[in-house]
Amino acid sequence: MIEAMTTPAPIRSPCPPGACICGRDPLLETPGADVRILFLTRQEEKRLLERLENLKDLADLAHLQQLMHERLGIRVELIPSFNEVRTMRGIGIQIEELPGLCRKTRAAIPAAIRRSLEKRPEIAYELLNANDLLRDA
Repeated sequence: MIEAMTTPAPIRSPCPPGACICGRDPLLETPGADVRILFLTRQEEKRLLERLENLKDLADLAHLQQLMHERLGIRVELIPSFNEVRTMRGIGIQIEELPGLCRKTRAAIPAAIRRSLEKRPEIAYELLNANDLLRDA
């Protein structure tokens, strides 16, 4: 009888010592910890960032937010400013604290979303409209 071969999924390689405070090693050492974030290898991170930079519409962004939460445990929240949004900087993009999430990845995800919003401003308008910020316009 042939046994099924199971190869472990590749996990993210460690950051250079002292360069990151992601907590990768303690996360691996903790029994029962949620290690989904470690499946985001550098190659997969590049694919994710490219996908985030090329959003089609607000529904596509919501779909990616859902997938990132389900598969990696990453929660990304977009919060338009209640005062005024003159540029894409007026839209706050927050990532919930997550052990194992590299600081560079934590900065790269919002940057990729902002680049996408700058390329396709209609997505930003949909986001603002979804939050009822354009009701008086």
